[in-house]
Amino acid sequence: MQNRTPRMPDQPAPNHDENDARFTVELASVLNGARRRALRDGDRQIDTAHLLHSLIETDPEVREAFDGGPPLAKVLGYLVQRSIGYGLRWQGSVEDSGAVPVVRDPAVDGWSPSALAAMEGALHRAASRGEARAAGLDLLAALAADTECRAVEVLARGGVDARWLADRVVVLTAGAARHA
Repeated sequence: MQNRTPRMPDQPAPNHDENDARFTVELASVLNGARRRALRDGDRQIDTAHLLHSLIETDPEVREAFDGGPPLAKVLGYLVQRSIGYGLRWQGSVEDSGAVPVVRDPAVDGWSPSALAAMEGALHRAASRGEARAAGLDLLAALAADTECRAVEVLARGGVDARWLADRVVVLTAGAARHA
């Protein structure tokens, strides 16, 4: 009897602790979702497009930041095309926007250098507001700030200006801080 379940290619298991106390529970869920998506897609590393896809799927505040409408649907369409093997083809390559030097640290294997930079950017952004934990909007702003990452390429293909999105996140975050 043949096993009809497709075999996942061998790849290093990401060791980044998604349950890190520096992330909100919701953002830890996003990171876990991105990891699962990369494994399911057979990608060598979790990249910024995986993070963006998981953010849009999981976080209503992130969807709100897009101000709804056709651009969000188009971005999600590109991300879905990628996950089923069409559209943007990055499988088998390592994403490196140059945001951080490429260092082979076993503690972060499985994450692209750009994805790691985005997570660090989210943590820095939260800390600058006096927050102990980074949230989804922090990660979205960090992704939008890296003009060379795959997430920004997806945004551009979807007709979303990354600079506009980053500015919108600042406005939304400031508004939430005033109401807290």
